Amino acid sequence: MTTSTIPQFGIGTFRLKDQVVIDSVRTGLELGYRAVDTAQIYGNEAEVGQAIVESGVPRQDIFLTTKIWVDNYAPEKLAASLEESLRKLRTDYVDLTLIHWPAPGNGVPLQAYMTALAQTRERGLTRQIGISNFNIALTREAIAAVGEGNIATNQIELSPYLQNRKLAQFLQAQGITVTSYMTLAYGKVLGDPVLGDIAARHQATPAQVALAWAMQLGYAVIPSSTKRANLEGNLQARTLRLSDADMAAIAGLERNGREVSPAGLAPDWD
Repeated sequence: MTTSTIPQFGIGTFRLKDQVVIDSVRTGLELGYRAVDTAQIYGNEAEVGQAIVESGVPRQDIFLTTKIWVDNYAPEKLAASLEESLRKLRTDYVDLTLIHWPAPGNGVPLQAYMTALAQTRERGLTRQIGISNFNIALTREAIAAVGEGNIATNQIELSPYLQNRKLAQFLQAQGITVTSYMTLAYGKVLGDPVLGDIAARHQATPAQVALAWAMQLGYAVIPSSTKRANLEGNLQARTLRLSDADMAAIAGLERNGREVSPAGLAPDWD
């Protein structure tokens, strides 16, 4: 079984638009980020592409991810929509393309859109393929559609307040990288006293502790920020090592604190 090659640390661009996203991505690349995550529905692919070009960092040094939106799942639309994303991103390929939501009720069978996604990889439009917001049952279906070892990641909401252990363990057993989004739970975990105590002991910030926790569990993280100091601080999470006691304390914070579950797009969560 092939294990995917997903960078463990990247910059997210969810909810960032216009000049804000250009500045965030350019600053991130300047500070040393080399993975950038966007999506068709974010409405910022053109700005992300501009930021990458203006950064001066060679395209081959950047791991670029986008996600196919549900309106484009039909096999006759999917590849064309990815080609449009590539034009906006000013690149010939992306490193990773994900199906953004399983959208069980949207009329396109999973087998059909996963097959169409796999074909974009065969055509060289994307280097790797994956999924986002899939539960265990749908991940099994996706694996059946494209074959074992072909799904690089499942990008899921995961934070100290939503630890998703059952799904994460299943994915890791399949050799599928867990990518954690909203690792800070919209900032809700930043005021947590447990994370605060751990941060104080390590002379770190609660954000760094949460990100380090996820990475220590083997997950990839893609935090976003518009502030240079936070982008810089988040990067430092890569060298923070938490003790077994720290990890156990954070494990105790689970509260099924899901922030995102859009009707019609989300599956029945595990």
